[in-house]
This record gives sequence, structure tokens and C-alpha cells, in this order.
Amino acid sequence: MKSQPGAWLRTVTGHSDPEYDSGILNFIRGAHNGLFFTLTSRFPLGTNVFSLEWDVLIILDACRVDALRAVAPEYAFLDEIGSIWSVGSSSHEWMCKTFTKKYLEEIEETLYISTNPNTPATFRDGERPPRKYPVPIMAAEWNVVDEDNFGRIIQIHRHPYKEYFETIDPETVTDYAIHACRQTNFNRKIIHYFQPHRPYIGAAYPEKRPVSPIEDQPWDSIRSGDTTKSEIWELYLDNLRLALDSIEQLLENVDAKKVAITADHGELFGELSQYGHPEGVVHPKLKRVPWAVTSGTDKRKSEPEVDIAVQDKSKIEVEDQLKHLGYI
Repeated sequence: MKSQPGAWLRTVTGHSDPEYDSGILNFIRGAHNGLFFTLTSRFPLGTNVFSLEWDVLIILDACRVDALRAVAPEYAFLDEIGSIWSVGSSSHEWMCKTFTKKYLEEIEETLYISTNPNTPATFRDGERPPRKYPVPIMAAEWNVVDEDNFGRIIQIHRHPYKEYFETIDPETVTDYAIHACRQTNFNRKIIHYFQPHRPYIGAAYPEKRPVSPIEDQPWDSIRSGDTTKSEIWELYLDNLRLALDSIEQLLENVDAKKVAITADHGELFGELSQYGHPEGVVHPKLKRVPWAVTSGTDKRKSEPEVDIAVQDKSKIEVEDQLKHLGYI
């Protein structure tokens, strides 16, 4: 993103450029994040996960600390739920501030399995924050690695439930992770699940049905009065349980002395009168993420058959998913 003072001014008038949303909120975000990313692209606020010890890192997308603590008693592999400060409040920001050339040697020995559609946009296409609104002036200095700098990237965007919902179910992710972990010998492995991020497929997935409007667009449903925050919170926790159920299977099919479970960012449920995870926002519910440590032992309880070749890099499909999820 480059400085675009004209486009930024037009956001507040409601006559924005067609590729950007208009409105006072994005006018304020543009003013704030121009300066914010100028500074934090050089000096990130938070803990880079590559500075910590782990063999396998599991990313729960948009997982709050209090959410993981709420369901932890249901899972034997979750003991103490600590926390760290993330370097980003959105996935794209987290990626650009995590996978930097400062950690190039570690990244070259890292397998990254991702469901997040920002992955190819970041490492293949060179997109940088912010993406959804223009900024008046910015002089960010990003130092992000390229796709070729990873030991290997597997981007999952095709899955068996495409006719029901856009997002990737956790079972598909676990199957790819088990297969890749057995077939490769990288020092570090990152597995980026999409849950508990919306859409909330906790009920739709086992029933093999499309998600409802409330499950798909929960924030709109709260604002319209069609549902309540407490009802959406329960859907959010069920989405988290869906991922954790699959992670339990993963831990019985990979060998790893130290498995860390964390998140790229948290989620706002009405804090600051906002919902979701806007980039460039320093709020504890967004920036403080879980950190739990466990281990894995490959008991060969699962023998998944996956076709990595089917996950080709269709830019159109990935961009459609980004738009549906509100990233661009």
C-alpha cells in the first residue's frame, strides 16, 4: 500500500475509489495506520514466534485467550494456557511482521501449511498492509521473505466441503499436516488452521450443510439485532472446539517434543464498539494471544491420503475467498 491522500480524503465523503470502502471509520483508520505501519514495520510490537522454542507451531486463527481457557478443561492436551503479545491484530499484518528476513535461516527450514488466503497474497504477490482502505501518507519499510524462502509452503484452499462453505474444515488441514510431517524433515513446522475464525461451521460441518447467514456473517447479525453477542460467542467456541477436536487427532499422528498452540491474533466482540480483527489496532483482546505447550507422538492412528497437486495456486479463487471474508 502506497500513500494515497486523494483516495483517503474521498473515503470520508462517501465518494471513495471503487476498490475501497468509504466512511468515517476507514478515514480514521487510514490516518492512524499510515503512521502506525510506518513505525511498526520497522519496530514490531509483540513477540515474534520464531524467537520462541517449538518444533510444531499450531495457529488458531482469531483465537482469544479467554476463549481457549474456556474450553481447555475439555481437552487433556491443554494444560496451562499462557499468553504472548502478537505482532499483529490481523492475519496479513501478523504474516508481514512474523516472516521477516531477520529470521531467514529459520524460515528456510520451516514447513508452513496454511488455510489463510492472505498467505499467497503476502509471499507470492507482495501485498502489504493496509489492503482495505487507503492511507494519506506512509513510509513503511517491510522486510518480508518471499514464497521461495520457505522450506516449503502448502496453501490449502480447495476442500471437499466447497459446496457448503468457503472456509477450510480442520479435518482437511490435519490430513495434509499428518501427510507432510511424515514426508518431510524440516526443523520447524507451522500448521495454520482457519478456525475459530468465521464462518462458524461448528454445526454445518458435521451436518454437511451450508452455513446460515448468522454463522457466515455474525457481526452483521449482531448489528441488525437478529442475534446477540452471547449467542455468537457460543458459536465461536463451538468453532474453536471443532479445530481442537482435529488437533487432538494431529497430536496422535506426529512426532514432536514441543508443540506450541497459539493464534495469529485475537477477536473483538464489541470492544471499542468493533467486531472482528481490524489491522493496526492495539487492544489486548486482539494483540494478546494464547500460548499453550504440549507434545505429539505418532501412533499411526491415521493414514490420510491427500493430493497436494490439487492445491494449485488459483489467484482468482484465493481473491474471491479474501473478499468473502472481508479482507479486501
